[in-house]
Amino acid sequence: MDPQVVLDLYGQGFYLIVVIVAAVMAPSLVVGLIVSVFQAATQINEQTLSFLPRLIVTILVIMQLGPWILTKLMDFTTNLFINIPMMIG
Repeated sequence: MDPQVVLDLYGQGFYLIVVIVAAVMAPSLVVGLIVSVFQAATQINEQTLSFLPRLIVTILVIMQLGPWILTKLMDFTTNLFINIPMMIG
């Protein structure tokens, strides 16, 4: 197996992980920013106030993007298993 093939596989896997995590975390970051602006405007310094909306948004995003995430992971894994003979030989 060529080292370049291994590096390409690591790169593809890392890119897939970054895309999936960004898709899940971006809405949570936006909600956290909105809640922080609200807290700054009203001077409410409650730590738990930003936790619950971010948790709810993250759970909703995972529920909505779950099939897409699973499809991406299955495509990557299937592609990896199909190409194993070509990578080894």
